[in-house]
Amino acid sequence: MNSKEQAPIFRKRFNILTLVFISVVINYLDRSNISVAAYQLSEDLSLNSVQMGYIFSAFAWSYALLQIPGGILVDNIKARFLYTFMIILWSIATLFHGLVSSFYALIGLRASIGVFQAPSFPTNNAIITKWFPERERASAIAIYTSGQYVGLAFLTPVLVSIQHYMGWRGLFIVSGISGLVLGLIWYKYYRDPKNHKTISKSELDYITQDDNNNISKKKSSSFKWNDIKYAFINSKLWGLYIGQFCIGSLIIFFLTWFPTYLVRYRGIDFLESGFLASIPFLAAFVGVLLSGFTSDLLVRKGYSKEIARKFPIICGMLLSTCIIGVNYTNNTSYIIFFLALAFFGNGFASTTWIFISLMSPKKLIGIVGGTFNFIGAFSAIITPIIIGYLVQHGDFRPAIFFIVGLTITGLLAFIFMVGKIKRVDLE
Repeated sequence: MNSKEQAPIFRKRFNILTLVFISVVINYLDRSNISVAAYQLSEDLSLNSVQMGYIFSAFAWSYALLQIPGGILVDNIKARFLYTFMIILWSIATLFHGLVSSFYALIGLRASIGVFQAPSFPTNNAIITKWFPERERASAIAIYTSGQYVGLAFLTPVLVSIQHYMGWRGLFIVSGISGLVLGLIWYKYYRDPKNHKTISKSELDYITQDDNNNISKKKSSSFKWNDIKYAFINSKLWGLYIGQFCIGSLIIFFLTWFPTYLVRYRGIDFLESGFLASIPFLAAFVGVLLSGFTSDLLVRKGYSKEIARKFPIICGMLLSTCIIGVNYTNNTSYIIFFLALAFFGNGFASTTWIFISLMSPKKLIGIVGGTFNFIGAFSAIITPIIIGYLVQHGDFRPAIFFIVGLTITGLLAFIFMVGKIKRVDLE
């Protein structure tokens, strides 16, 4: 086979990965643009810290509650149609943020974005499971997961600038239009491997080489209510759920309160805060990429899955506790350093979806993935509200202690509850 024939063999799955990556970037921009708008929005609409805590968490109310139904949809509806539907509707909801002026309308719109984004990460995981063999899956998950950080790392200054010149309403309108364009692109270009007209037989054989990928060859069995039980009765899966909840708490801080923390509680100029805020997100981006490639490298070197898959999680969560350092300095450079180090650790620990791919019962990967995201998403409900109450008297230090406590809890769950990495047997 000559080089020209070899070139297409390994190309299509990376095209799909790029599409998933861009979708994650837009997904997280539409989740987090409220944090950029928060300081000006709260001033314009006279909203206090407790009200902003509820606005920050409203997205997660519906997002968490619909994770299991979303997982069922993933198991039964083709990703091409489901993702297109999701993207277009959450983008319309984002656009409407720029047209409202009441606390309750903002609550409703944030919750509606949670509804339409609920199946997104179970869908991402199912797509990667279909398109990548197990030996490449952690790297693929790391790449698309990095989209939640790289978009915010490089685009936060852009979002701040848009708000500076167009106001917080213009920020939401521009974000919504971007998502509508992505929805049309997704419908035009995405197909499952078997239905992709231009994929080569060699690449299709490579993708389906291991037994895990037989998931993509089987038609999902009819949903049974009893299936949900299996997602909740296994202690190993509960270790994953608790760990994801705790990892999510630090992410949620950065997606909600972080810009307000810099501007209101640390006295940093708003425009300057946009550039400073990008540094921790860039660190997290590096961390999540390094995590996936390190994990897959350890697998190729012959290390056990317990070492290869858990090493990034444990090291990353230990680094995340460094956020405690911000409570003991008033120097802006040190504050950003501790935040960046903690978020790098969070990124390094964020390839947790690989455990769903490796440990879920094969026919229930969508339901277990939805449950995993359901429990994890509760951090987005609880954390912003608790922070809102903790900081209402003008001191952010109790909120930082709260985040560190959750991080340590998650670390212990991964060490002592997950145990040996093996697929859960329904029998």
